[in-house]
Amino acid sequence: MMVNKILKNVLSAGCAVCMTLSLIAGTVAGTGRVMQADAADNSTVTLRVCNWEEYIDESMVDEFEEWYEQAYGSKVNVLYSTIGTNEELYNMLTLGDEYDLVCPSEYMIMKLMAEGWLEPYSDEFHNASGRYNYYAKGVSPFISEIFDNNKINGESWSRYAAGYMWGITGIVYNPEYVSEEEASTWTIINNPKFKRQITIKDNVRDSMFAAVGAVKADILTDKAFINSSDYSKNLAQEMNDTSEETVEKVLEYLQKAKDNVYSFETDSAKADMVTQKVKASYQWSGDAVYTMDQAEEDDVELAFAVPEESTNLYFDGWVMLKSGISGNSEKKQAAEAFVNFLSMPENAVRNMDYIGYTSVISGGDSDVVYDYVRECYEADDDDTDKVEYPLGYFFSGDSSDERYMLTTSSEQTKRQLSAQYPLETTMERSAVMQYFDNDANTQINQMWINVRCYNISNMPMAVRILIGIAITLIVGGYIYKKIRGHIEK
Repeated sequence: MMVNKILKNVLSAGCAVCMTLSLIAGTVAGTGRVMQADAADNSTVTLRVCNWEEYIDESMVDEFEEWYEQAYGSKVNVLYSTIGTNEELYNMLTLGDEYDLVCPSEYMIMKLMAEGWLEPYSDEFHNASGRYNYYAKGVSPFISEIFDNNKINGESWSRYAAGYMWGITGIVYNPEYVSEEEASTWTIINNPKFKRQITIKDNVRDSMFAAVGAVKADILTDKAFINSSDYSKNLAQEMNDTSEETVEKVLEYLQKAKDNVYSFETDSAKADMVTQKVKASYQWSGDAVYTMDQAEEDDVELAFAVPEESTNLYFDGWVMLKSGISGNSEKKQAAEAFVNFLSMPENAVRNMDYIGYTSVISGGDSDVVYDYVRECYEADDDDTDKVEYPLGYFFSGDSSDERYMLTTSSEQTKRQLSAQYPLETTMERSAVMQYFDNDANTQINQMWINVRCYNISNMPMAVRILIGIAITLIVGGYIYKKIRGHIEK
């Protein structure tokens, strides 16, 4: 036991150094991915925007600059760069990188809010009668309610964040090899039947979410728990549990999963599913849509399942940084205008078509977004197996709204449509990842280092003993030298 403890500490320290160096390297790389733009003159506002990789039709950046000049009578120059993870963004900010407008995920938005990084949106931005206020006019009532009702330090998300894309997490699977029942649970990641045939996410929050769902499966699927009056609140608490007991169980579960999965990945699983290198993959819904679309081109039919325990309701949203805006009203206007430009129903559809994710924009009085959904998923006249798929909860706030009752093929209820626009019944068992305080973050980050860097239990006992002896000799030699040096003095 002592050998294991010493060995863990040494390996953990070494691995932490490696991960830190990797993070720094990623940060440097991230700051370098900047779209080149002509130098702005003194009359031009420079807007520094940072977004996820491949998360926008980048032709819109130039189009925005043209539109802004026409709409506001002044010029803006957008310096556009990308990031790979929320943690990369946060580290870039703490290292002094400056941006005006960034697009983190929900838990990072909460963290930035709590730590006072963010500039609030203007009252004008939320005025739906404003000529260019496409976000206020067109944001989904479902999304708007979530942003209004969730608070940090007594302030709603909507004061500091405007939604961009949203979705859920689930399992993309090949129905030739994996049944819907097998895919509809987080425990699939440790199912020995699919050893080296499944992928999970290479980041702490997503993988922890899946593991929590797995280790708490009995609680989360209990009828009494589901039927309780505080189900949504209790579900959020369970899925964001950072107690020592739960984190230890998650560590154990993910260390076992490390031996069962094909890989921890960020982007490679899409291709691996298409080529059938793996049979199932834990994916964000937008990536799931892209994967299934690509597979179809190769005559491979994949499906999407939402774990019965819970799914993660995630958001990416635009936030302005105090350090960047710095009281500059023209820059703030440009930042808000950028969000509004992307929120035009036509542009929301372009981005959805380009990246596969679901815009928070439902369109308001415009039918452009819903027409796009119909074009993609409405059943053909010759389809024999048709079902009614209610989307009113997203488009109007009323699931029974007949205007948004989509007639689709039954297979789409398990494929792209169910990923891009989940049913309201699916959303009822969703939970948002919450912001963790510093102590909890330290705890889960250490857990993640332990998962990703080593699994001491897999080492033969003889190897553990030898390494322990070596460590003891090194430490003993160091102490001996110190004592001897002290005596000689």
